[in-house]
Amino acid sequence: MIANKITLTGRVQGVGFRISTKAVADQLGVKGFVKNLPNGNVYIEAEAEDIYMQEFLNWCKLGPDEALAESINVYARIFKLV
Repeated sequence: MIANKITLTGRVQGVGFRISTKAVADQLGVKGFVKNLPNGNVYIEAEAEDIYMQEFLNWCKLGPDEALAESINVYARIFKLV
């Protein structure tokens, strides 16, 4: 299992990013939460098997149709024994 702390910058608020992130996470079996930050960024904490986390991170780079993620920063990558 991998747990990541992710921050996205760009046009990521007011475009359905959080609800879309939840839907994609549910489809992939990714657990965690997503929230808007006061500075206009989006913050995500997510945990999943490596293959699903990689798919999730790839989706985060694209986001929903109206979004434009300028950068994605993965702050922590913690491997957990299952």
